[in-house]
This record gives sequence, C-alpha cells and structure tokens, in this order.
Amino acid sequence: MADAPGLVLSPSASVGSGVRFGAHVVVHDGVVIEDGVTIQDGAILGKPPVFAPHSSTEAPIPDPLVVERGATICAQAIVFAGSRIGAGAIVGDQAFVRERTRIGAGSVVGQGTTVDCDVTIGERVRVQSRCYVTAATVIEDDVFVGPGATTTNDDTMARRPRETPMQGPTLRRACRIGGGAVLTPGVEIGEEAFVAAGAVVTNDVPSRAVVMGVPARVIRRVPDEDLLEQWR
Repeated sequence: MADAPGLVLSPSASVGSGVRFGAHVVVHDGVVIEDGVTIQDGAILGKPPVFAPHSSTEAPIPDPLVVERGATICAQAIVFAGSRIGAGAIVGDQAFVRERTRIGAGSVVGQGTTVDCDVTIGERVRVQSRCYVTAATVIEDDVFVGPGATTTNDDTMARRPRETPMQGPTLRRACRIGGGAVLTPGVEIGEEAFVAAGAVVTNDVPSRAVVMGVPARVIRRVPDEDLLEQWR
C-alpha cells in the first residue's frame, strides 16, 4: 500500500489484508475493502452522490461502500458510497456504479458500463461493455447482458409525478439479452428467455421464449440443449 503512488486513502476507510492499490486511487470516507481486493489505477471508491434540485432519486445512504474479498475494481472505475460489490466480482475499466446498488459474487460489469442507483445484480452475471443499467433494475443470477444493451425506467420521460416510483426491467435467472437490445420500463424477461440483438422489448417475455424485432415478438422456444444446466 505504501508503494502506491498518489494514493488518497481516507483515515476512516477500512482496508483488509493483501489489498493491492494501483496509482492515483482515491478511497473516500467509510469505505470497507475486504481481504485480497485489487484496485487498479485511477479508481475512485465511495464517491458521494450529487443530486440536482429536481432529482427524484435522492434518498439516504445508510451504509458505506463495501468491496468484498477478492473483488477487482479496474482502472478509472467509479463506485459510489452506499453500494456493495460481491466477492470475486469485477467492475471493469471506466465503469460507473451508483449508490445503493448491489453486485453479486462472481459477477462482471464490463468496460464503460453504467449501473445506476438502486440496482440489484445477482451472482455470476455478465454485463458486457457499454451497457446502461437503469435505476430500479433487478437482474437475477446467471444472466447475460450483451454489449450496448439499454434498460429504461420512465415511460413519461421526466413527466412522471414525484410520488410515482420508477420501474426498471426485471431480468429473471439465466435469461440472455443480445447486444444493442432496448428494454422498456417495467418489462420482465422470463427465466432462460433469449432476447435477440437489437430487439426493442415493450412487453413481458415468457420464460424460455426467443424474441426478436422492433417491437420484439416471440418466434420460438429455447430448446433444452441451450438451457444453462447443459453448459455448466
């Protein structure tokens, strides 16, 4: 730790054993870094959020950022206060993870991906590069999200009454989302479903359905040989 040039480490941060810091890392107040974590060059941990006067996402941040054992925060990634990065997870280069988000053990957030506030990501999830995971999204275990996929949570595009909650999509266990797909607010992608690249999903997708097109339509069923249990 003493050999990391430019390290800015808050005295209230907690650092476990075997933690490796790259150059010019910033660790804010209260951050908990467990054993064996790697934090690469230029990463910022525990950044406090800043809210616009009209923001509807502001809420207390009850807990500090926690980075669990063996996780990796890659170069120039920013992870906000109030989130939790699971054991062995990877937050890719230049990724952006906002407050009150949970990323499960063994999951990967790709390069340049944004994970907004109040998102829950399960274990062994793969979110590829340049995705946008909107606030209030739920992603269950073993989901694959292809590069450049976009999720949305507000049908009104900022004309929503403040008392009306945002509705992010729900991605059920082991579903697969193709590159460049767009998921509209509140849709549910069923377990083991397959969304083709470039599809625009405007309605719920049944379990094991294959959908494609704009808007996305069911074209067939995922065969038994393509289920996750056949690939473990």
